[in-house]
Parts: sequence; C-alpha cells; structure tokens
Amino acid sequence: MKSLLLIKNPLKLTSLMALWVLLTACSTTYQNKDVVGDSFPSVSGNSLSGQAYSMPQDFAGEKTILLIGYVQNAQFDIDRWLIGLDMKGVTKKVYELPTIAGMFPQFFSTQIDQGMRQGIPKSLWGGVITIYDDGETVQQWTGNTNPNNARVVVLDENGKVIYFYDQGFAVTPLNELLAIVNA
Repeated sequence: MKSLLLIKNPLKLTSLMALWVLLTACSTTYQNKDVVGDSFPSVSGNSLSGQAYSMPQDFAGEKTILLIGYVQNAQFDIDRWLIGLDMKGVTKKVYELPTIAGMFPQFFSTQIDQGMRQGIPKSLWGGVITIYDDGETVQQWTGNTNPNNARVVVLDENGKVIYFYDQGFAVTPLNELLAIVNA
C-alpha cells in the first residue's frame, strides 16, 4: 500500500508538490483529540482502483484498521505502521485514507490520484481510499495538529473506534493495537 510519489519527470513532480502545498495551505487547524468510543464519521471516498466507499458502513461486520494521512509527509509514518503490521502478521483489513481538506481538492483529485497511482503497485490500489469532499469532516473529528503523524484508527464491527493513536509510529502503540485487534 505504498503511496509515495515516484515520478520521473521533475517538472511534473514540482507541479504536483506546488499543488499539494496550495491545497494544504488553505486548511484550518484543529486541535487533536482522542476519538476512542466515537463512531467514525459518515464520509465517502474512492479507492485508487475506482471503487466508491461509504464509511464506516462499508467496513461493517469486522474490525478494520485505518491509517489516515492529512499531508504527503504523513506517508513516512503510514509506511512504518504498514511495515510493523505486516511484520506482526496482521490479517485484518488495513486501509490508507489520504484525507485532503480545503476549498479546491475536488478540482484536482484526478491529478492527485494519478500521481499516487504512479508510485503504488496496481495490486494495492484498492486499499488506498482518497477522501476529498469530506476531508474537513475527518480532520475536524481527529484534529490535524502535527499533520505528519498518521491517525491510526481501529474500528469495531459497528464502526465504533476502539483504538486511536496520533503520536507517530512506535513499537509500544503497535503492540497495544495488536492486543485490541486480536482480542
């Protein structure tokens, strides 16, 4: 589920980075908060493979791990979580949720998604669900202070948050997540 932009054309990369800065510069800052016990907000998004999702409804019936990123630099933290989950043999579904807030993201969603597709193997596109229209809702819900840290969320079978962490990858929180997921 790697979402790093690996673009060979430097001009295209520079243009995408400038666009990303423009889009994220218009965002409002919300204080972080612990959302354990809350229901995941009702939002929609599309996977890079084109499947539409209504969340949390489409995750109902099983525990699901969500790795939410608000800025491109959050990918580093998300990758560490993915590696840790893989090394520990987690079998629950894991989704990356690039979540972009602001006034203009929907106008550039095609270009942003295409940039992500260029850096992610096609077999993993179904596990990356971009949230544009409801990006503000998700960021306000968890807070977006320290945006380089992923928001790690575990949902129960009913869409209720049973684990939340937003302090950057570490082994102790990974083990806490595993204990909850495997309970």
